[in-house]
Amino acid sequence: MIGKLSNRIKSHPIGKYIWNKYVLIFVVFAVWMLFLDNYSYLEHRVLNQKIEELETNKQFYQSEIQKDCLQIKKLKNSNEIERYAREKYYMKRENEVIYIIESDTIKN
Repeated sequence: MIGKLSNRIKSHPIGKYIWNKYVLIFVVFAVWMLFLDNYSYLEHRVLNQKIEELETNKQFYQSEIQKDCLQIKKLKNSNEIERYAREKYYMKRENEVIYIIESDTIKN
C-alpha cells in the first residue's frame, strides 16, 4: 500500500522533490516547532495576548497614578482640603446646616 503510494508520488514531476528525505525532515520539524513544542507558535500567541493585556493595564494604572499625584498636589492647599472634605465627606463648620438635594429621576 505504502509502496504503491510512494511510487505514484515519485512518478509525479514535483513528487520526487516532495519525497526527498530532507524535505520530509524539514516538514516534520516545522510541524513540530509550530504546534507540538513547548515554545510553539500557538503558545507564543497566547503569551503575546497576555503581554498586550498587561501593557494596557499598566497604561491605565500609570494614568491613574498621575491623576492621584495631581489630586495630592491640589490637597496641599488648605482651601482645597476644606472643599474636598465638604464635597466628599459632607463635613461642615460650626453653626452651619448642610442640605443635600438628590434627584428623583432615575437615569437609564
